[in-house]
Amino acid sequence: MTLGKRIRWAVMAGGLALLVSLPAAAEYGDVVINNRSDGAGMRPAVFPHWFHRIRFRCKVCHADLGFKFQAGGNDINMLKIIDGQFCGACHNGNIAWAVDNCDVCHSGKPGTPTQVHGSTVQKLLGGPAAATPQQGGKK
Repeated sequence: MTLGKRIRWAVMAGGLALLVSLPAAAEYGDVVINNRSDGAGMRPAVFPHWFHRIRFRCKVCHADLGFKFQAGGNDINMLKIIDGQFCGACHNGNIAWAVDNCDVCHSGKPGTPTQVHGSTVQKLLGGPAAATPQQGGKK
């Protein structure tokens, strides 16, 4: 293994270890996805939107992969991800880590509704509880 590859693996391992060791929290602009997690006994998934946004143009996820511009507006489940749809287009073990380490993505606080964390729009509309039932709001 070349020195460059060793450095790349060390950086990736360190980053992954940091992600796994962080307490459950979402930062401003993260998308908390809890369409099915609570019902399945899993913690909600936290999608670090800005972490991805600084690396990719909007069209990569929203046009090429089909993500709608609405938290909770996508019918995502683990079978689709494992089948290479949505997050699974990149999180396949080749481009980015595979889905076999559940806690990396399912790191949200149980009971957190689907929302864009810290969204000003949600605050103006009455918080995440004002979201539609599909978005994890009150039914």
